[in-house]
Amino acid sequence: MTASISHATPIVFVVDDDISVRESLELLISCEGWKPETFASAQEFLIRPRPDVPSCLVLDVSLPDLSGLDLQNRLARERTYMPIMFITGHADIPTSVQAMKAGAVEFLTKPFKDNLLLDAIRESLDRSRLALARQMEMRMLWNRYASLTGRERQVMALVVSGLLNKQVGGELGISEITVKAM
Repeated sequence: MTASISHATPIVFVVDDDISVRESLELLISCEGWKPETFASAQEFLIRPRPDVPSCLVLDVSLPDLSGLDLQNRLARERTYMPIMFITGHADIPTSVQAMKAGAVEFLTKPFKDNLLLDAIRESLDRSRLALARQMEMRMLWNRYASLTGRERQVMALVVSGLLNKQVGGELGISEITVKAM
């Protein structure tokens, strides 16, 4: 894991249309050393640029413009590294099952115990850290691959398919020493 990801201050996003909930969660999150960012609607949240630090989302189910479940579905495609915890004042079993099946880390009914939410946030930030590290590794691998010449890519494809250097050379009409040098 890179130092920039492991030492960056995590962001905990809160999307809830109730200002008192946003303010109390902002204080709770700040006390844990995380950076809170609060939004009154899903649309406000979606305007915010994608962070490159570990992050998670505490999301109300009932929102005025785009429901929490609809936002969850959208984020599943766009921000796969951002775990979601739901909070709601009106819980029902079908909604909670739908949220959990779609990947929610937690589904809490208001009022909830602070430690339950904080534990879910910790777990979510750990997941986010790992996902960001994997994305960074993949980006580095892709950049390395992109820097290869066409011939180096041909050699690599044959080597990873299981051919010996001598077989790769024979297939491409080059010497075994040239294959090894690539």
